[in-house]
Amino acid sequence: MKGLAGQQGPGPAAAALGGILAQVLGNTNLGSLGGLLDQLQKSGLGPQVSSWLGNGANLPISVDQLRQALGDDTIRQLGTSLGIPVDQLLNQLSQHLPATVDKLSPNGTLEQQLGP
Repeated sequence: MKGLAGQQGPGPAAAALGGILAQVLGNTNLGSLGGLLDQLQKSGLGPQVSSWLGNGANLPISVDQLRQALGDDTIRQLGTSLGIPVDQLLNQLSQHLPATVDKLSPNGTLEQQLGP
């Protein structure tokens, strides 16, 4: 798959997860993947987000960090939208969010906002 500038674009798994996230985030106060990243940055997780957007190694994010940054209401909304338990949602996000954001931001910014 080619990116917008003719460079290698995100892999199918990252694009699929990004698309799913965009759909469910549109139903929350975060609005989009960019909104999710903004919330993480505002919650003190800027170094992690920056590492995912940059070219270096991706810093991990824990389930507890996600829970604190997003809040119970948002997490419940996301879990309900996806039809999965909150704990499973948090585990999946902590495992896959860093690599997904990394793949969707080959030039240091999200290639698309993935949402409204």
